[in-house]
Amino acid sequence: MLKSLSVLAGMLIATLALPATPWAADPDPRDWDAVLAEARGQTVYFNAWGGSENINSYIGWAGETLNQRFGVKVIHVKLDDTANAVAKVLAEKAAGKNEGGSVDVIWINGENFASMKRQNLLMAPDWTTGLPNWVYVDHENMPTILTDFTIPTDGLESPWGGAKMVFFHDTARTPADSIPHSSVELLEWSKDNPGRFSYPQPPDFIGSSFLKQVLIETIEDKSRLSQPVNAASFAEDAAPLFAYLDDLHPNLWRGGKAYPQNYPDMKQKLADGELDIIFAFNPSEASAGIAAGELPDTVRSFSYTDGTLGNTHFVAIPYNATAKAGALVLANFLISPEAQLRKQDPALWGDPTVLSMDKLSAEDRAAFAALDLGVATLTPDELGPTLDEPHPDWMEYIEREWLRRYGVAN
Repeated sequence: MLKSLSVLAGMLIATLALPATPWAADPDPRDWDAVLAEARGQTVYFNAWGGSENINSYIGWAGETLNQRFGVKVIHVKLDDTANAVAKVLAEKAAGKNEGGSVDVIWINGENFASMKRQNLLMAPDWTTGLPNWVYVDHENMPTILTDFTIPTDGLESPWGGAKMVFFHDTARTPADSIPHSSVELLEWSKDNPGRFSYPQPPDFIGSSFLKQVLIETIEDKSRLSQPVNAASFAEDAAPLFAYLDDLHPNLWRGGKAYPQNYPDMKQKLADGELDIIFAFNPSEASAGIAAGELPDTVRSFSYTDGTLGNTHFVAIPYNATAKAGALVLANFLISPEAQLRKQDPALWGDPTVLSMDKLSAEDRAAFAALDLGVATLTPDELGPTLDEPHPDWMEYIEREWLRRYGVAN
């Protein structure tokens, strides 16, 4: 008996000595009634990009719904850069604040997910597949749900929506037979139409996505993109990208001396006639802009023949979140058929669903089928192939070099 107590005491001491990862105390989504009971009365601080009014409205609707149904209050902490929320969690860990953190949920993917996973900043182990609504997620046919920028998600983030780069033009000014269908053709188009194209300055997500698209099309050995950067060969590997940009920039809006602030700014410049071609990471964005009166109804979408960049975006819960049960309730609601249907409506957001139609009820399938995706939304066949995201390492190197070469203060 004394030996058993000694062993138990030793185990307790060893447990207390471990880094603060309070998995045992975390709510278990597989006991959903207990999660709902613990969540009632909690306030969830949802750190998410705040640069789009329709997305902000959607998050507001989700918060109101959670408050009414589950007694969970959601406060949208509006970010201009997701990395700021990641830095906040990292600073709290460095200060030893392993409980009572200020961030409960983060809208995340790519480099930021890789950084949080690497530094053990995420609630673990796998909680995503235990969510009740996980049964509807199309993880079998959407590989980017299980692998985020080549990094296995391991159930540490819950999918929220699909994304794919799509370009837009106003047919009243730019005929369909003149639009480019590759980065090389875009470069030639920009030379023929100087000042009529641009992109946001990295590390803006949309601006960085444009750099990745060009990188994928121009790098000689594409297999390198699935691995971390080789520092010794980076300059040679990225040389075609920067040669392309050197050629492109003199023909950008304002001669590349300034850049649009973000996608909404590009959208406004298209509407105002300052730009003739813009792009977004949502196939329904043009139709949503038309429905909202932000773009003329002559705007149409187009894609590249050999494909454009695509991925899945997620929500994640920091390891030291204060309202973990409420965070689970929010993550589960965001992948419900109800919330995904509303999100895919271009009049409200237009973000593609992560759900499998085959897994839904006949009523829910009919509701998705009845959605009017809008006059400017391409069909899946017209969208073309999806190009995989590079390993997150690549953007750290490329953004740093881009700022050295081209960065300006907006």
